[in-house]
Amino acid sequence: MPPTVASLFGPQLLGAFFNLLLYGVFVLQAFNYWQTYQNDHGWLRALVLYLFLAETANSVATILIVYQPLILQNGTKLPLTMLPTALPADPILTVLISTPVQIFIAYRMKVLSNSWILPVIVTLIALASLGGGLWLGGLIMVIRHIPKNGELETPATVWLSTSAAADVLITAGLSWSLYKSKTGFAVTDTLINRIIRLTIQTGLITSLFAVLDIILFSVVPTSMVNFTMDFMLSKLYSNSLLSTLNARASLNDMVNSRPIQSNVLFGTETGVFTTGAGVESTLKGGSKSILPTSSRDIEVQVSKSHYELTEYSVGKVGQ
Repeated sequence: MPPTVASLFGPQLLGAFFNLLLYGVFVLQAFNYWQTYQNDHGWLRALVLYLFLAETANSVATILIVYQPLILQNGTKLPLTMLPTALPADPILTVLISTPVQIFIAYRMKVLSNSWILPVIVTLIALASLGGGLWLGGLIMVIRHIPKNGELETPATVWLSTSAAADVLITAGLSWSLYKSKTGFAVTDTLINRIIRLTIQTGLITSLFAVLDIILFSVVPTSMVNFTMDFMLSKLYSNSLLSTLNARASLNDMVNSRPIQSNVLFGTETGVFTTGAGVESTLKGGSKSILPTSSRDIEVQVSKSHYELTEYSVGKVGQ
């Protein structure tokens, strides 16, 4: 079935609308982060700045992708035969955004689980996704016409399938590590459960959109119906990371109403809570409180910077 104006540009226009809507959400989150977490490590703030610049370029490219066929080429047959000039920027910029986010989360997994195995696997898969996206962008530059007979299917499959696989592994790995960090105390376990829910929600959203993107691309290769999801993909990654960073204060309030101190992961603010017989929880300013007696001595590091709870050490009372 030959492509039509509706099948080509309807999904693109809808995807561009959601892209810009999510860009507005991202800018708001980035501004909130930049104003609130000024003591974060320089490399973390640099990552947020990088994402802002990359997302801005992505949204500009999205506008150009839609503007060229609908305005500049309106009334000609070019939109039905040739791909927009700015289209290669879409997969390239998307992987340049998603890959750093996935590698960053892989690093979080290493800190939380104290194991390199799964984080290294996630990183390798994320790099494969980066390669697939760059391959797809380069191939679009060469082909230039509306693809036929699955010309772009192989690089698109590599890009989106590996990206979805990395997201699934991240979601499963983080959820399992957090689940193992449960202590049996209501405050910490409630916080862990909330983090697990947020991890699953953000991970499943990005993986689901990547899977839908590749399915629609494979089923209707002469249409651009997949662009409704495709144009939103990078924004889902960046917004999920920023929502995670900005949620630290509210999650910290679940544990303690006062600010707490530094963090092994971000080097900003954390609190160390120790539970056990006669063990004290140390807060900023030296104030202390005695927590309930337990048969185990568990020191739990509560990270305000990523609202992670990690079981730091376990030992019998009296050892």
